[in-house]
Amino acid sequence: MNGLLTDLYQLTMAAGYHLAGKTGDRAVFELFLRRLPPNRNFMVAAGLQQAVDYLLNLSFGEEEVRYLKELQQFARMQESFFDALRRFRFTGDLYAVPEGTPLFPGEPFLTLRAPLMEAQIPETYLLATVGFQSLVATKAARIVEAAAGRSVVEFGTRRAHSPEAGVLAARAAYIGGCIGTSNTLAGFRYGIPVFGTAAHSWVQAFPTETEAFGRLQELLGPGTIYLIDTYDTLEGARNAASLGAPFWGVRLDSGNLAELSRAVRKILDDAGFPEAKIMATGDLNEHKILEFVANGAPIDVFGVGTELVISTDAPNHGAIYKMVEHEAGGERRFTAKFSADKSTLPAAKQVFRYAKRDLVGTADECPPGDCEALLRPVIYGGQLLEPLPPVSEARQHSLASMQRLPKKLRSLFECDPPWAVELSPKLKGLSALVRARVESNGK
Repeated sequence: MNGLLTDLYQLTMAAGYHLAGKTGDRAVFELFLRRLPPNRNFMVAAGLQQAVDYLLNLSFGEEEVRYLKELQQFARMQESFFDALRRFRFTGDLYAVPEGTPLFPGEPFLTLRAPLMEAQIPETYLLATVGFQSLVATKAARIVEAAAGRSVVEFGTRRAHSPEAGVLAARAAYIGGCIGTSNTLAGFRYGIPVFGTAAHSWVQAFPTETEAFGRLQELLGPGTIYLIDTYDTLEGARNAASLGAPFWGVRLDSGNLAELSRAVRKILDDAGFPEAKIMATGDLNEHKILEFVANGAPIDVFGVGTELVISTDAPNHGAIYKMVEHEAGGERRFTAKFSADKSTLPAAKQVFRYAKRDLVGTADECPPGDCEALLRPVIYGGQLLEPLPPVSEARQHSLASMQRLPKKLRSLFECDPPWAVELSPKLKGLSALVRARVESNGK
C-alpha cells in the first residue's frame, strides 16, 4: 500500500484520464537523462531492485482512498475512480538496463509499457529511487577509480539526508565499486560486507588508550581496527603495536593524512607488522584520494562518508520521465516534446552498445555489427520474469563495465570528446515525422 508515495499531480492526472474515458488507453514512458550532472562523463544505473519492488506492490488501501476522497482536488470525481484505485495493480511491462551499467544522455534507464494510469502514477517514485541511487553509484565509481586498486568503504549513513537514504546510498555505493559499508541494515538486507572500527568515545571511556585498545582487541581479535588519533596519532600507533597480534590495522581520521600515514607505516613495520593495514577517513572525496595515490601515501583503505552519500559536487540528477508512445482505440501514436532545450524523441527505444560508441534506435530495430542491446525485459504483464541478480553481481557488472570504457572517459575531469551516442536513421526519421505532425496540427 504505497500508492500515495507520489506527487499529487500524478493522481489528479489519473483521475482526469478516468473522467475523460481514457481507461483503455495504453502508453510507453521512458526514464533518462537529458544531460549529465556537472563533472560527470557517465552515470552508473542503480535502483532497479527498488523500482521493481515498488511496481509489484503498488496499491491503494482503503484508508488512502478515503484520504484522497476528502481532498478538494477530487471533489468532482465519480466513485468509479476510487473503485479503480482500490483494484489498482501494475499489470504492465518493464524493460531496464542491468544495474551497474554506465549510461549517457538520451539513453533510457528503464521503459514502462502499461495502461495509461498505471504508467503515469509511478513517475515520482521511479525518478527518486533510480535518480538518487544512480547519483551515488556514479560518485562511488569515480572514487573507486581514483583509489587505483586500493579499497573504498562507504561510511556515510550519519551524513545522509535520512536513515533510509543512508541504506540505499550504501547499496548504490557498493554497486559503484565500494567493498562494503558501515551500515548494518544494508548488510542485512542486501548481503553487503560491513565494516567498522570504534569511535573516540571508546578510547575516552577507559583510563588509558592502551587499555581501550586492549579491550577492543579482546572483542574483535584479528578484525580489530584501532582509531589512533584521539590524543596523539603517532603515540596511538605505538600503543596499538605494543599489544601485538592479532589486529587488522589502524585508522587515521584527522591531521595531515599523507604525512601521518608514512610515519605510522614505519612504526608498524618496525614493530614487525608489515601486513597491518592503514585506513584513512575524514571528509575524503575522489580528488583528495587521487592526490594521496599520486603522492604514494601508504594508505590501504579509504573510508568515505559525506561526499559519497550526498554526491556533494553533483547532488541532483535531472532525470526525466516522458511519454514516447500513446495508444487509444487500437491506434498507436508516437509522442515527443519539441520545446526549446527540453525536446525529447518519440517511440520506445533500445540502446545498442558497440566497442567505441552507442547507437540509440527504436525498440524493434536490429542494427548491423557486433553490439549489445542494453534494455532487457524485467516485468511482463505485471509479473516478474525472473529474480533480479544479487547486488554483488550488479557490483561486478559495474566494475567490468567501467573497465571497458576508455580510460579518458573514466577521468575525474571533463572528457573531450565524450562517448559517442548516435541516433539511428529510423529514429531520426520518425522524430521528423512526429515533428511535422505536431506542427501541422498546431496550425
